[in-house]
Amino acid sequence: MAKHKKPPHDSADNADYTDENLTGQSTINDESGRETVHTKQEADGDSQIVNLEHKVNELNDKYLRLYSEFDNYRRRVSKEKLEIGKTAGEDIISSLLPVMDDFDRAIVLFGDDIQTDPVKQGIILIFNKFRTTLNQKGLSEIQAMGIDFDTDYHEAVAHIPAPEPEFKGKVIDVTQKGYLLNDKVIRFAKVVVGS
Repeated sequence: MAKHKKPPHDSADNADYTDENLTGQSTINDESGRETVHTKQEADGDSQIVNLEHKVNELNDKYLRLYSEFDNYRRRVSKEKLEIGKTAGEDIISSLLPVMDDFDRAIVLFGDDIQTDPVKQGIILIFNKFRTTLNQKGLSEIQAMGIDFDTDYHEAVAHIPAPEPEFKGKVIDVTQKGYLLNDKVIRFAKVVVGS
């Protein structure tokens, strides 16, 4: 039996060694567990930071796009308001152009005896006032006679042989005056072009 019995110091040392080993292993396990948990928490924290940075960048990008879109909208509305203000009376002024044409024809028919007839003088006075008022609103006549034909301002109603070579491609006659309203064509000048 003595052979099977272990010495007491051996047992105690062995027990201490086992406890230390177990405790050390436990501590290592605890430490490695903590490290693992700590590493997991760091990894989770890092991934959360990356996710949050991504989210912030995404929201910032969305904000900048919305701000830019709103700024473009504001500019467009401002430009449209300005354009509407400039051409607000376009329909009214366009409807008054035949009246201008009638005045022009009447004055041409008066001939040279304007000075002697007070009625004709009154009509010319009214016409000048009418034309001045429309000019103040932005109406201007398109110059056509004797200049090169320009499709941006002129509408050719006829082509005739040019009386002289320098009149080729130029406006020879104006059948109806054209007008601009604030640099926008509201009626093209109807012209005869030399060819």
